[in-house]
Amino acid sequence: MRIELVTGDITVQRVDAIVNAANSSLLGGGGVDGAIHRKGGPEILEACRALRAGHYGKGLAVGQAVATTAGRLPAQWVIHTVGPVFSTDEDRSPLLRSCYTKSLAIAGELGARSVACPLISSGVYRWPKDDAVAQALAGLHAEPTTVELVRLVLFDEPTRLAAERVYRDQTGRK
Repeated sequence: MRIELVTGDITVQRVDAIVNAANSSLLGGGGVDGAIHRKGGPEILEACRALRAGHYGKGLAVGQAVATTAGRLPAQWVIHTVGPVFSTDEDRSPLLRSCYTKSLAIAGELGARSVACPLISSGVYRWPKDDAVAQALAGLHAEPTTVELVRLVLFDEPTRLAAERVYRDQTGRK
């Protein structure tokens, strides 16, 4: 699997699947979740409502993932995953890694070869960016996958530069 680190808007990525840092309600919210719902259109919300009416009646648990249509996005699927809120009192790293691992597993089941992911939990959930990148890389490499490309889409240039530094330190690659 190849990993690309880019600065940009996840809603314009031309990949098979886009990972959504979703609200546990699956019904939209702010940040990445709101942007995906706005740009993807009502089809995504309808699919999420159907999930809530079925198996996910109480919403999606932290660290889990589920797929829907991508609506008007330039992808075939959106894989929704709920990241944990950072805590200095409790190690929630396994839950954050699980967001990536479960998302990749679903992407593989769908036959997706390329996936775009945000840096989950690093926005309003205040996960320290360097550690968020380290957890993302660990989660992405935790299990074998048929996904060929994961594009980690970072919100701004300082975050991308930090991600490149962590990636270099972990892998020895540029």
